[in-house]
Amino acid sequence: MTIASETPVLDTLAAMTVDSVERCGMAPDMLIMTRIAALAASDAPPISYLAHIEPGLRAGLTAAQLQDVLVAVAPIIGTARVMTAAGNIASALGVAIAVADAEIEAETRG
Repeated sequence: MTIASETPVLDTLAAMTVDSVERCGMAPDMLIMTRIAALAASDAPPISYLAHIEPGLRAGLTAAQLQDVLVAVAPIIGTARVMTAAGNIASALGVAIAVADAEIEAETRG
């Protein structure tokens, strides 16, 4: 029997992600780069990239590596999707920075 939740969609996505990570033999950085490539190919919105920022930072990914992913998939998915992905990544990073700034400000107020 399923336990009721106030966030069933997010809970399901989190469970799917955990299951995928547990079953995948890739190194964390390769896993995130592969997912970024898949997000770009599927024309994913900024929120999808946002979910991968923290894991990407923990895996030690750099902005240059993210750019390399987009360069690598450009001939396959096309320039329009690559440009959209770059913009969506930038939007996600902006949200992540704003959230981090708000958290720091809240901590200093105290």
